[in-house]
Amino acid sequence: MSLLARPGSLRLRLLVFLLAAIAITAAVQGVLAYRSALVEADALFDYQMQQTAYALRAGLPPDAKASGSALPEYRNDELIVQVWTNEGLRIFESAVGAALPQKAVLGFTEVQARGITYRVFSLQTRSQVIQVAQDMAARRAMARALALRSLLPLAVMAPLLALAVWWAVGRLLAPVERVRGQLAARRPDDLVPVSEAGLPSELRPMVHEFNALLARVQQAFEAQQHFVADAAHELRSPLAALKLQIQGLQRAGDADARATAIARLTGGIDRATRLVEQLLALARQEAQLASGAPAQPLVLADLLRQAVQEAAPAALQRGLDLGLAPLSAEVDAARVSGHAQALAILLRNLLDNAIKYTPEGGRVDVALLATPGELTLQVDDSGPGIAPEERERVLQRFHRGAQRPGEGQPVTGSGLGLAIAESIARMHGTRLVLGSAPGLGGLRVRVSLARSTPGGESARP
Repeated sequence: MSLLARPGSLRLRLLVFLLAAIAITAAVQGVLAYRSALVEADALFDYQMQQTAYALRAGLPPDAKASGSALPEYRNDELIVQVWTNEGLRIFESAVGAALPQKAVLGFTEVQARGITYRVFSLQTRSQVIQVAQDMAARRAMARALALRSLLPLAVMAPLLALAVWWAVGRLLAPVERVRGQLAARRPDDLVPVSEAGLPSELRPMVHEFNALLARVQQAFEAQQHFVADAAHELRSPLAALKLQIQGLQRAGDADARATAIARLTGGIDRATRLVEQLLALARQEAQLASGAPAQPLVLADLLRQAVQEAAPAALQRGLDLGLAPLSAEVDAARVSGHAQALAILLRNLLDNAIKYTPEGGRVDVALLATPGELTLQVDDSGPGIAPEERERVLQRFHRGAQRPGEGQPVTGSGLGLAIAESIARMHGTRLVLGSAPGLGGLRVRVSLARSTPGGESARP
């Protein structure tokens, strides 16, 4: 596994990557500069040899011709000059013992003499042949020296550039360190958004999403606090009632009074059990809503038939006419995208709510209608209904509809049935719509769910 793929310090990985890039670049540039300096040095030495040869075209001084020896002004430790007549007589030699070949090849060439390789430039005039030679070993040494001197600025700049990179990386990662410090100094209950001021564009989306997560956690935390507080408040009354009923049972003096007290106690236990079940159902739905579990395609007509069948005994016990309108072939086969268990709870709560608030001998009608891109569930009852100003509030947890004058039977619900149904509807991207049932005069509850395509996606326009 490479260093860049390993988890660890981002600063270290950036420094290693950038310093390695600088080192490789400096090495490549150094090699190229060295080779370029060698080529330029060769060209410079060749030019020097040419100019030396051209300077001798006019001929040698008379004293040099007479003596045949090397003159001080022509001596050069780097260059060797020999002059030959066209008849092959050597008339000048700047370095004794060089023994360059007499048969010169005009222009540049390399020759061996006494184990030494020379670079030779030969020039022929009308009366003589001029040869200028240079030892290749000395030439390469001087070329390397020039090339190494050309690398000196790069050798000085590379460490300075590495220091600049180290400083720049530290400055660029300062916002990350600032965010880390803010998070490290926080208390567990501190869900204030992290400041995005001064963050680079690459980090801002990540911090933005983190702040969105904090907002969702804050919302869930507040919902949990409200739920616990409301649940404690709602459980206090039925528990107190159970305690009073137990005391009444203890004070009962005869069998009839005892039977009445037992019946009241049983009813109180049933109501408390129902409340606890509703609270647990609400907690599960809120947890499922927060988890974002994926929806699945399902046949809503099948769930509705099962819910009506389960609610039938309760309706029969109260003498209610509970009926499901005939379903068309289109509705019977239509699918929606949702959570089967949650939708079953929604249907059961709507039916239970209608059965509970409809007077004995009343009527509850259930229908499933097809609309463009949707299936609409409709539950009508012949109960007292809900006043228009109360319809929005009854969808809130633990809110009971106001008792209308002359309704007879008091409202005994926990205020959770419609709230749970509304929570499930919101989970499926819709809401409950409360209104008046035209035919029955009571409450009408409608909820529309988007149909799912064969691929399982929503077909809502």
